[in-house]
Amino acid sequence: MSPLIEVRDLERRYSRRDVHALRGVSFEVQPGERFGIVGESGSGKSTLVRLLAALDQPTAGSVSFRGRQVTGLPERRLKFLRSELQIVFQDPMGSLDPRMRVRDIISEPLGHRDRTRVAELLEAVGLPADAGDRYPHQFSGGQRQRISIARALAPKPSVLVADEPVSALDVSVRKQILDLLASLVEQFQLTLVFVSHDLAVVRHVCETVAVMRRGEIVELGAVGQVYDEPRHEYTRELIAAAPSLRKALAALTKGE
Repeated sequence: MSPLIEVRDLERRYSRRDVHALRGVSFEVQPGERFGIVGESGSGKSTLVRLLAALDQPTAGSVSFRGRQVTGLPERRLKFLRSELQIVFQDPMGSLDPRMRVRDIISEPLGHRDRTRVAELLEAVGLPADAGDRYPHQFSGGQRQRISIARALAPKPSVLVADEPVSALDVSVRKQILDLLASLVEQFQLTLVFVSHDLAVVRHVCETVAVMRRGEIVELGAVGQVYDEPRHEYTRELIAAAPSLRKALAALTKGE
């Protein structure tokens, strides 16, 4: 099977700050895969997400989507990627225009208002139809993240990139959003790239995980293998430094 996303020898340097954010990052994401990227703050996760979505350009290396290189393409030639790959960000209030009604926020990626599509998506994310008439500030944090997910699904993407989507939410709400994402990935046959600093969350959601440290992938493999039999010292340190990992996993599983 040909990979959906192919990353080869990706480098990103920021000369003004003298920062080497990514160093020779390579991996593949298969169609339908739930691919996790985990690492501490400053490991390069956010930089990698921006390069995957062609929101930034690498210093070296390449990103390909369905065999087509997106690195270096001008914005006018990225229309195919903009519809196929959508991002759900950490802070829904920062990504939702507070001046727009929810129905217009969800319709925005379509370029036109589609009440039928909006109603379908509100139902899919567990919100009532009349939610479309309201504004983002009238919802809770978990509900706003549901709106963000609905907006990301509007253009019918094949890839959903979730960048720390539950880190700002309470544990009980995290479980709801994680279960929703898992359900939607299956329902719409999506490929999921899930980015988090939280080991428990990534294990709960993903089947493959890449562990990042200082701009490099230090370990890559099936989630169970990486977490239960870590080969790299840094992975072992991450797990050892999270004594509540098993408790957090149990809480996510039980919805506590």
